[in-house]
Amino acid sequence: MLITMNLKFDYTMKRIYTLFLIGILLFSACNDLDIPPKNVIGDEALFTNEAGMDIYMARMYSQMPFEDFKYMGEWGFEWNSWLGAMGIEGTGEALTRDGICRPFTYERTPYWGMAFTLLRDANYLIEKLPEYESSFAEITYNHYLGEAYFVRAYVFYQMARRFGGVPLVTNVISYPAEIDKLEVPRASEEETWNQVLADFNQAIELLMAVSPKSGYSNKYVASAFKSEAMLYAGSVAKYNETVTGRLTGFGQKTGVRVIGFAAESWEAASKKYFREAFLAAQEVIKSGQYSLYKKKWAAGNPEAQYQNMVDMFSDLTSPENIYVKEYSYPTVTHGFDAYSAPYIFKSPLASGTCPTVDFLELFDGFDRYADGRVKVTTGSSSTEGTYLMFDSPMEFFKDAEPRLRAYVLFPGDIFKGQEIEVRAGIYTGTEPIQPLFNDYSYETAETRYQHLSQYTGVPKVLYLSPREGNSQEVVDYNGSDMTAAGPNGPFYDNGEATLTGLYCRKWLNPDPSFEAAEGKSDQPFIVMRYADVLLNAAEAAVELALAGEASPDGTNLMEEATSAINDIRERAGAILLTGNITPDINGRNIVRKERRKELALEHKTKWDLRRWRVQHYEARDGFWGEFRDKDSYSSNTRYRFRGLYPFFSTESGRYFFDARFQWVSLKTFEYNIVDYYFAIPGGEVSKSPVIDQQPNR
Repeated sequence: MLITMNLKFDYTMKRIYTLFLIGILLFSACNDLDIPPKNVIGDEALFTNEAGMDIYMARMYSQMPFEDFKYMGEWGFEWNSWLGAMGIEGTGEALTRDGICRPFTYERTPYWGMAFTLLRDANYLIEKLPEYESSFAEITYNHYLGEAYFVRAYVFYQMARRFGGVPLVTNVISYPAEIDKLEVPRASEEETWNQVLADFNQAIELLMAVSPKSGYSNKYVASAFKSEAMLYAGSVAKYNETVTGRLTGFGQKTGVRVIGFAAESWEAASKKYFREAFLAAQEVIKSGQYSLYKKKWAAGNPEAQYQNMVDMFSDLTSPENIYVKEYSYPTVTHGFDAYSAPYIFKSPLASGTCPTVDFLELFDGFDRYADGRVKVTTGSSSTEGTYLMFDSPMEFFKDAEPRLRAYVLFPGDIFKGQEIEVRAGIYTGTEPIQPLFNDYSYETAETRYQHLSQYTGVPKVLYLSPREGNSQEVVDYNGSDMTAAGPNGPFYDNGEATLTGLYCRKWLNPDPSFEAAEGKSDQPFIVMRYADVLLNAAEAAVELALAGEASPDGTNLMEEATSAINDIRERAGAILLTGNITPDINGRNIVRKERRKELALEHKTKWDLRRWRVQHYEARDGFWGEFRDKDSYSSNTRYRFRGLYPFFSTESGRYFFDARFQWVSLKTFEYNIVDYYFAIPGGEVSKSPVIDQQPNR
């Protein structure tokens, strides 16, 4: 897989990657023939010309821990697109039928050993390239060093947000060596984040302002990732203190504070990191190199705004793209469409990413009950009144935010030239229709539609489908057979169709001529975009204001935050803020909610929930970036999400919706305070006299 930073993948990078593979084979052959390895004979060939450096860069970037289509939280960095899905790690964005749908509490393949392999490559370049400085122009030489510092910063960042304090290996460890040089203990978490900061700063100082060629980084790429990393560091320093008993602890072997911050340092550290996050984001914003994608956007035109947001995730010329991982059929591909497309496009599976109604409720454009839940009845709650009726399922979504429609396929919408027909069932009783359940609480989640007397009793007035195709229940409607669930489900005993009544649209290939299959998708994945940077700036600004800090660059913090959020909301077709964001919890939550909406299904939310420390029960009322009663969807450590299910009524030929806990392949999540840090791999702890396991594990 090749990486581009707002630059189109071209023949040059393919050639570089080919040279890289040839180089690996040559190095392997050298080892087989007992010829000295590359650090003895290869340096001069690599470090004295741009072709050699291209090979070295390609090697490093091929190992970078970027989370894209081939990453899932359950597996970690295995670079495998099998069962490709997004937002299924207990974030509330989406669900899938498989065991990979679980809270983000560990990775099957921990990012540990492979991290140190990449660190060695970066450290080797930092140590050896100065010997060949005269081979390059000063600006080119500096850029190569900057790339090494960028790689090292990014690797330490990925380790820090997983483990807290990690061994800060900043030099090449030669083998064999004295035992005290081979064993590097975990640094404190604060020392680790300080190293991340120092390496990003060094990279930014050295890198060119514009990437010198396809596949390389630049000053503003590094600044964008620095802003993200420092936002994480500031959040951990601050919000670890909000966890009951303070989330901090020492390693048993070394006595080092491997997670959390000291009582006397956390506040100053959080302010420092938020300040650095804000300044780094502002550097990108002020550079003028990037902007929000608005090629098809038009004011007051929801259809244009929707199409604009659909297109921006596949347009490689987008001015919003800061860091993009490209794919190219047939050599470098993934399988997202093969596993997350609607059921009628199943190949070999489908419906891997099913958005929830909880996620939908973050967006503008729906009538609500007083508690904020989407309104489906005429009463003041989902158990009161009678169901609201609609001529078609899409009528329910007629005022929905265009951004939401670009992210989520609604029942009845058109995709690849076909209607996505979704029904939970058919109702043949009389209207008006009373709510199907008298209790929609967490405790009744396992009472499902097929348990209702309307389905099991006589006369039967509710028809559901256990399976697709000819095994569906069928109702005679106006002389024609109508299947209970339509072609896209949900089928109550088959998780291969939608689980929630909704399908993912974001990232899918919309070309009607494209036939999904494993290894056929080649749409790019945007790892970092300009909207990320605006959101980083807004959140850091609010956090600094909350802490009573002055603006680091003299701008008005609340004006900067408000401008960033309104720029994003305008492009999204959302309702604009009418006044400045306030420097309080409400203001902070406006930014958090916007972040949850804009960056959904991009491997961002699972990390945001962790750094905000809102996933364990006591703090879960802030889980959504806004206040929601945590008891409505959780019970102690466990929690669940809901679907939005359309039913067809034969009396009027109209539809009604029921918002109910997801009832196909029921998923229950569990999260505890200890899960905010991954465990250190047991083998690393057991074999080392200095590597500490996490406290309380």
